[in-house]
Amino acid sequence: MKSKMQLVSVGRENRLSGDEQVRREMQTFLQALDSYPEHFARNPRITFDEYCSSLISPAKTGRGRSN
Repeated sequence: MKSKMQLVSVGRENRLSGDEQVRREMQTFLQALDSYPEHFARNPRITFDEYCSSLISPAKTGRGRSN
């Protein structure tokens, strides 16, 4: 019974860290929305997607890709 309790606890911790990751990604996106117009005024050739991607750390952008 104790091992089942530990598994549930670990599952909750993983879920919380996943929720925190989503919150950070949302915050980065909102930051990009807020700051893009100013950046676009200086560099109109950059797309929003390129700009938003530049705000995300390289470690996160490689997630889920298989090379």
